[in-house]
Amino acid sequence: MQRVVEDLISLSRIEAQKFTALTDAIDLRPLIEQAAENARLMAAERNSTIVRSIEPRLPPIAADSGQILQLLDNLIANALRYGEAGTPVTVKARTDGAMVHLSVSDEGEGIAPEHIARLTERFYRVDASRSRSLGGTGLGLAIVKHIVERHRGRLSIESKVGVGTEIHVLLPAAVS
Repeated sequence: MQRVVEDLISLSRIEAQKFTALTDAIDLRPLIEQAAENARLMAAERNSTIVRSIEPRLPPIAADSGQILQLLDNLIANALRYGEAGTPVTVKARTDGAMVHLSVSDEGEGIAPEHIARLTERFYRVDASRSRSLGGTGLGLAIVKHIVERHRGRLSIESKVGVGTEIHVLLPAAVS
């Protein structure tokens, strides 16, 4: 219950900051490394690895580093939670025009197409019984969506049943 309250407070804070300009140029690489470290214990419990593929000359993003770390923590935890145990979670970051393309993917059951559009709704569960047994609050992807919107980015989800899921986040590169 405490995690639900904390996530709801976090969501409220993000929504309240929606119109605050982001001016800090943030290097995404250390945030990816920190999120991977934050998930190290969970990955070990699932006998999974977190593979990172970061473009060498990745430009900084205009961002709130705390919120981007929260976004990464949520995406990596979801990939570990719903991916098949013993398979890798892959985090990639590369330049895509004036944007930075971040993706997190897992190898697992995947998600049926009819559920994709609703995944970022608060408390939406594809399979409520399975989700409860695996933990989580049902707010992670709603938080991710609001962080992406606050950063003037784009979020998309690709999934194939029986193969896995990949979440894509496009964030504006910082103007130098």
